[in-house]
Amino acid sequence: MGYEHILAERSGDYITITMNRPQRRNALSLAHMRELIAAFTWAGESDALGIVLAGNGPVFSAGHDFADVAEADLPAVRALLLTCTELMDLMQRVPQPVVARVHGLATAAGCQLVASADLAVASEDAAFAAPGGKGGWFCHTPMVAIARNIGRKRAMEMALSGDPIDARTALDWGLVNRVVPAGELDAAVADLLGRVTRGSARSKAIGKQALYAQIDLDQPKAYAYAVEVMAATSQLPDAREGMRAFLDKRPPAWSRGR
Repeated sequence: MGYEHILAERSGDYITITMNRPQRRNALSLAHMRELIAAFTWAGESDALGIVLAGNGPVFSAGHDFADVAEADLPAVRALLLTCTELMDLMQRVPQPVVARVHGLATAAGCQLVASADLAVASEDAAFAAPGGKGGWFCHTPMVAIARNIGRKRAMEMALSGDPIDARTALDWGLVNRVVPAGELDAAVADLLGRVTRGSARSKAIGKQALYAQIDLDQPKAYAYAVEVMAATSQLPDAREGMRAFLDKRPPAWSRGR
């Protein structure tokens, strides 16, 4: 597929979507985000088992491209932010697990990408920030995703100070799943992706959506929802196959589709 700002490549069961504006520190221009939406839509409709989001150049992503915003009027900025929200939501709607491969800086909407990914692996040189707190344009929309990863007090510290946190702090706070030396980043991403894509792809796709649907409900509503989903999915062919294979002490034969 032909893109100007990104690369989208499939290798075996996995698709890698790479932000490719190193000269702009992978800043999220409107055109860049539209290409990311197109690529995630394509990946989500494919039979790929997992998706990696990466960035070329010295940083993962510096967030919104101020060249799009500095002189824009209110409708234009609203449209930009709605496009960004569409992208973040899409990453969580696609059926496959999405793993962010993070190096260098991930700031503002770039940090929002990390927080919106299902999983994230960071190199030891990575850093994360919502820098609007020390500038003139507060990171309102990035903090929607970031706060849901790290909790209220830590989110408030990031948002108000604008200071970056290092990779180990991001791991401790729950923003990323793994931190590894830079030379081991690709191997760590591949290891995590392999572990989270084994088993039934259809079961996993439903599970991903159900987890996001229930996680912000109060506990009684969450259980009511989860009981119905788990009961319904017990009737799916892959669920029956998994149980029979366990009882028969044999490897399961999963269906390919969702």
